[in-house]
Amino acid sequence: MLVAAALCPCPPLLVPEVAAGAAPELDVLRAACLDAVGVLAAARPDRLVVLGPTDEAGRGAYPQGATGTFRGFGVDLHVRLGAFGPAPERDLPPSLSVGAWLLSRTDWADAPVEGLGVTESLTGDRCRALGRELAASAPRLALLVMGDGSARRSLKAPGYFDERAADFDAAAARALGAADLAALAALDEELAADLLVSGRSCWQVLAGAAEGAGLRGQLLREEAPYGVGYVAAAWT
Repeated sequence: MLVAAALCPCPPLLVPEVAAGAAPELDVLRAACLDAVGVLAAARPDRLVVLGPTDEAGRGAYPQGATGTFRGFGVDLHVRLGAFGPAPERDLPPSLSVGAWLLSRTDWADAPVEGLGVTESLTGDRCRALGRELAASAPRLALLVMGDGSARRSLKAPGYFDERAADFDAAAARALGAADLAALAALDEELAADLLVSGRSCWQVLAGAAEGAGLRGQLLREEAPYGVGYVAAAWT
């Protein structure tokens, strides 16, 4: 059963070493993410799963002890998912690496930690079914859900400007802040793809996992500093 969830964006710029001189620009967002992650340990879970959007190559499970690197972003920084585990067979994708970094910055509970790369194109029905499977996998499950909103919020955004982006992100932020499962399930998959929303699939996995859990949401931060929508929230 799902007992808590933290929702965070996953830009590598969230890591100060990657952001370098621009790091202070995300200080407030970074603090909100750490606050969100803090609720997970307080829920005393017996299993934590970090969900992160990825392409087909990065999909699937990553065991405790899997490592990631930010070398591709110009920084020789490595992270580990949990404190110990078997030798990793493959590196964490960027979204899970950011999640691992967030966990490393908090006092985490003594519970197994795993990663799960969720393909961004996974259909909503399959996402929710996956969430139900996760919820049934442990008596007390916690999720760290990584994912960004639209990357088309401004002219300088990675995907250029789309006038639909702000409304989509506002609706998603309301749903994430209110733990509104129906609204998350109703997010338009095609529109999300058009708007370059990386978080849609992971958010809908969360919606499936939270069915019947009675969790309440709190929106901690919403912004789009680089033309990409970022949301931090906590469900308890």
